[in-house]
Amino acid sequence: MKYRELGRTGWKVSEVSFGAWAIGGAWGKVDDDESLAALRKAVEMGVNFIDTADVYGDGRSERLVAQVRREHKGEKIYVATKAGRRLNPHTSEGYNRKNLTTFVERSLKNLRTEAIDLLQLHCPPTEVYYRPEVFGVLDDMVEAGKIRYYGVSVEKVEEALKAIEYPNVQSVQIIFNMFRHRPAELFFEQAKKRRVGILARVPLASGMLTGKFKPDTKFTSDDHRKFNRHGEAFDRGETFSGVDYDVGLKVVEKLREICQAKMSMVQFALRWILMFDAVTCTIPGAKRPSQAEENFSTSDLPKLSEKTMAQVRDIYDHQIRELVHHYW
Repeated sequence: MKYRELGRTGWKVSEVSFGAWAIGGAWGKVDDDESLAALRKAVEMGVNFIDTADVYGDGRSERLVAQVRREHKGEKIYVATKAGRRLNPHTSEGYNRKNLTTFVERSLKNLRTEAIDLLQLHCPPTEVYYRPEVFGVLDDMVEAGKIRYYGVSVEKVEEALKAIEYPNVQSVQIIFNMFRHRPAELFFEQAKKRRVGILARVPLASGMLTGKFKPDTKFTSDDHRKFNRHGEAFDRGETFSGVDYDVGLKVVEKLREICQAKMSMVQFALRWILMFDAVTCTIPGAKRPSQAEENFSTSDLPKLSEKTMAQVRDIYDHQIRELVHHYW
């Protein structure tokens, strides 16, 4: 496992880290014993950064992460969580001192810790980025010792650019994968200038980039890949990165043709992300140890060739760009 610096925190985190959305829920059937085994496998392979959120399984994910961290007390494992999506309705006004304090206290309890390593605002409405007082609340939480650092998880590049204007934002979590190239343009350059860490989320486009889906693949009713394809529950860009299912299948076949030897499609997709030095880490999910092993072994694989990178870009430009580029 290789490690990269996270913002200005001084932390060196595993370049392929653990995204803990799937072990919480909304990805079909999940088994806590298997989830714990996947987390343990990740740590065994050198993962020292886990990303979760208070709404993943209504705290289930946070509690599982806490259990594994307690089992590895002798190792430094950084845990990032998120706050804001418990709001109903999810409005800008809800991002206030009272609500954020309540959310943080709940996460502290779930994570069984006195201070959250990295707290991220959880894809708040765009207006929140134009309210300095919200970031002032986070500054106060740092001063009070409730959180060590803070960042944001965003839907859009424009939100990311606005967020990093606040001097104490240490990280931005944003969708970046073979279906979503736009962050690599202006935003990556600006983040590097300000030494802001980048967490590349949804790296496998909700599993589409694994190459394991077919036209007749079925998803259960509790899986967002069934109930949120058109944004029925939350932003549609979260599901298959906003790409139509059938279009995604066709593009994956084109990517399969250029996948480098001795790499699975999963590893190809993750290795592509790691080719961008602005990225601190990517955070694929894993519900089983076998998935964890495939994900985290990517760090040991050789870089992609310039030819392959150009081919991926060409496929994006001709098959995907017009579908997603200007939305997020």
